[in-house]
This record gives sequence, structure tokens and C-alpha cells, in this order.
Amino acid sequence: MNPNYIPEALPANELGSQASEITIAKLVGEVYETAPPAERSRMLEHLLRPLGVLSLVVVAHGLFAKLLFRSGWPELHIRLEDAQNVQASDVIALVDHVQQISIQAVDGLAQILAASPVMTGSGAAALLVTALVQRARNRRADENDSGFSSGVPT
Repeated sequence: MNPNYIPEALPANELGSQASEITIAKLVGEVYETAPPAERSRMLEHLLRPLGVLSLVVVAHGLFAKLLFRSGWPELHIRLEDAQNVQASDVIALVDHVQQISIQAVDGLAQILAASPVMTGSGAAALLVTALVQRARNRRADENDSGFSSGVPT
């Protein structure tokens, strides 16, 4: 397939949105890969919160469902050793799925990373925070332009 092929049925802004979602997921995976175990656990806990058990079973071959049940479900606390065993590719798959359920949950990673003294020195984390904040601003602007705010007509 031609890598420059752009389907005609897809509007340009939707293509940009899809590219953004892919980039965000990869950035989260990169940040996760370089994060210390405590930050990894925090990131996973935040991303897993909006998902139900069925969602967790289908993502990354059920890896996150196993972690959830091991952590004492329904109380969500990812052990440091479990977080170290999760690969960046698993986190990318998780973020892809979470973005379909709750894009706000992924955007919330910006607050977690910005509040972490350990992560403030990471270039990948800074890039991710910038991308998440920009995406949230754009979404709010789009909602205001369309006359909708959080799905409720104004």
C-alpha cells in the first residue's frame, strides 16, 4: 500500500486527529518506558480507572485484567514489580483503548506527569504533557465553536 495514500472519505481534520491519537499513545509508551517503577504504577492506575473488567480482558491479551485481580480488585493499586513487567507496547495498546472510552483519562496524565518531580526532567514527558494540554484546549475550543459543552447543548 502506498504510504502517502489518503482515503478520500476521511476529512483532513479527522486524519489529523487519528495521527494525534497514535502519536499520543506512542509518547505515553515512551514516557512509561523511561519512568521509574512508582511513576509507572501511578500512570497505569490512572489509565485503568475508567475501564471495566471486560475492557481489561481484551487489551494486551488480558495482562491488565490479571494485574487488576492481583491488586485486590475493586481496589486498584498496581504493585511496583507488576508495573516493571508491563512493556511499552502493552501501554500503547492500553492508551489506544482508553482513548476510545475516556479521552479525558488520557489527558489527565498531563497533571500526573507535571506533578512528578522525577518526570519533570524527561524530554518525552514534557512533549507528552504539551501534546495532551494542547489537545484538551483544542477539544474545548471545538466544543465551544459547535455550541456543545461536554456533550450537552448550550
